[in-house]
Amino acid sequence: MVRDTPVRNRTDSAADDSALPNLVTIVGRGVPSNFEVAVDGDLEMLADDPMAEGTVVAGSVAEGAIDVGVQRFRFSGQMANVSLVDWNGNEAPDSASVPTVHVEYGAPER
Repeated sequence: MVRDTPVRNRTDSAADDSALPNLVTIVGRGVPSNFEVAVDGDLEMLADDPMAEGTVVAGSVAEGAIDVGVQRFRFSGQMANVSLVDWNGNEAPDSASVPTVHVEYGAPER
């Protein structure tokens, strides 16, 4: 698969967190789950290798899977949509197993 927009990460010298002031964090709960995050601005994953995390970032949308751990994304603009489903296809809030999502506007650089 070819991407129109390259995925930047924290190790890129060109990354500018001031242009992406907001942070969304996906926290796995130990159950395989899928997520999709969409924003109305730019979006980038904070990872050395997004493909190793099982996450695809294209433009302003990120889609991936998580069971344990944390995946973080910086973004500009506003959160447009978050979709979460567990391994059975049950959506939040009907499943207590889906990941939690934290959105922080104006998040400091870490």
